[in-house]
Amino acid sequence: MLRLERISKIYPNAEVLKDVTWEVNPGERIGLVGANGAGKSTQLKIIKGEIEPTSGEVIRPSSLKIGYLTQEFEVEPSRTVNQEFWTVFSEANFVQDELANVTKQMETAEPDELDELIHKLDDLQRKFEALDGYVLEAAIAKILPEMGFEIEDSERLVSDFSCGWQMRMSLGKILLQDPDLLLLDEPTNHLDHETVEWLEGYLKELNIPMVIVSHEREFLNKICTKIVETERGISTTYIGNYSDYVEQKNLSREIQENTYERQQKEIAKQQEFIDRFRASATRSTQAKSREKQLQSMERVDAPVAKVKTVTFEFPPAPKSGKDVVVIKDLVHTYDEQILFLGANLTVERGDRIAFLGPNGAGKSTLLRLIMGLEKPSEGLVTLGKHNIIPGYFEQNQAEALDLNKTVMNTIHDEVPDWKNVEVRSLLGRFLFSGDTVFKKVEGLSGGEKARLALVKMLLQPANLLILDEPTNHLDIPAKEMLEQALSKYDGTVLLVSHDRFFISQVANKIVEIRDGDLVVYPGNYYYYLEKKEEERLKAEQAKIQAEKEAKAVAKRAKQREKQKAKKKKAG
Repeated sequence: MLRLERISKIYPNAEVLKDVTWEVNPGERIGLVGANGAGKSTQLKIIKGEIEPTSGEVIRPSSLKIGYLTQEFEVEPSRTVNQEFWTVFSEANFVQDELANVTKQMETAEPDELDELIHKLDDLQRKFEALDGYVLEAAIAKILPEMGFEIEDSERLVSDFSCGWQMRMSLGKILLQDPDLLLLDEPTNHLDHETVEWLEGYLKELNIPMVIVSHEREFLNKICTKIVETERGISTTYIGNYSDYVEQKNLSREIQENTYERQQKEIAKQQEFIDRFRASATRSTQAKSREKQLQSMERVDAPVAKVKTVTFEFPPAPKSGKDVVVIKDLVHTYDEQILFLGANLTVERGDRIAFLGPNGAGKSTLLRLIMGLEKPSEGLVTLGKHNIIPGYFEQNQAEALDLNKTVMNTIHDEVPDWKNVEVRSLLGRFLFSGDTVFKKVEGLSGGEKARLALVKMLLQPANLLILDEPTNHLDIPAKEMLEQALSKYDGTVLLVSHDRFFISQVANKIVEIRDGDLVVYPGNYYYYLEKKEEERLKAEQAKIQAEKEAKAVAKRAKQREKQKAKKKKAG
């Protein structure tokens, strides 16, 4: 269907792609993975034809239609949902607008104008039919409920809907174009868990091959049938989902390391024999023979060193009291919206709690209440009484950095007693090396700013880490390092994250914000999923039972009415 053949891409300051070769076949869902800057989005743009490769070739049928969901969902807030979907069909959309204008003019037209408008209306209707306008209208009406929209939603403004619903609009618009191949660039960004799960289910049902760039490992596990990794500009293909890829890569590296070491030992052994007996009268022939064998030996390549990534540990956590955070009878509102209504929670030392709930449920607000940055409308939110030292990473922490400072000064100003070599050593562990440390913050990428904000957080010991979306802008290797650091951390952790795999690796307790309450699940993320499924089945059974009982009540009532009618007739 489509093949990238020996693709390279060189920019003035860097070679992003060196030798990229892989293909998309019918029915495949391919995940593109690699560190930030590895060229994943570049490959999508090359496939789409937005940029040209420096060398190599994209082999595809000329008729191939490609749908491309970018990181920024392309919708216009001032349109209605229906109008937004119609923008896909620009010519038919224009004719439909003209039809609406003519119809409106006819309402107030004078008799001598009416005839001309009727002719114009007839021409427009013929043109609309020629463009399959009524077929397109039916297609939009069909896809709206597929995307989860109600009939009445079609006349609501796009601005009324959350980021997750706007993603659905963007995806629906792409699917209306009947693409042969889907390109999805970070489709789960900023989506709540419920919307991501909907997206997973929907994509799996589509019979369209797709190429996906995502840092959400759980999403890649659920969706992908093949993984293409780009490392140091070179691509490698693995069959299966993300977990399969990790297993295969580790096994392949282990085999290569063992094979390389065995061969090096054999080479050293043969070279020692050659050096020892080259000048021997009796064994020189044998030595020369071995030397020829050594020269013709096919050498195993040395294993490529692992890609350099973030490594760090949090400072030791001073011991706190048993109760770290106490929430009692919490009520909190924004204007007319009630976020919490009589919520209670006690966080104990050693808890690693992930707060879950849809976007807008109040997760970030709860962390701000705990930090004392907001005051509750009613009730109590307080830190424990004994030696609680919080460290807070807010969702927009990177935006709080001083843009005029350099990377070096950002850290040095926090720890003025440190020597330059100490600051540079710490920054180096976060991939800030060479002249990068002298760059101004304003010139950093989103990922670099996020890493710099994390460095700042390391500088002061804390026994309560409050983390609001700490993995935003982090690539998978950096997320893995953060997971490892948190696994070794001996304090208490409260976190909000859209990354389900990250939650599964870090949290030992889940608290769901539901109907203004804090519902505790005393186990990890997979325990939470099991309990949620049990709750769903229980609710489903209760609904079925209630329907049965309602039918039985109605049946008995009907029988009583019949008996009354019989008695009345007999009397």
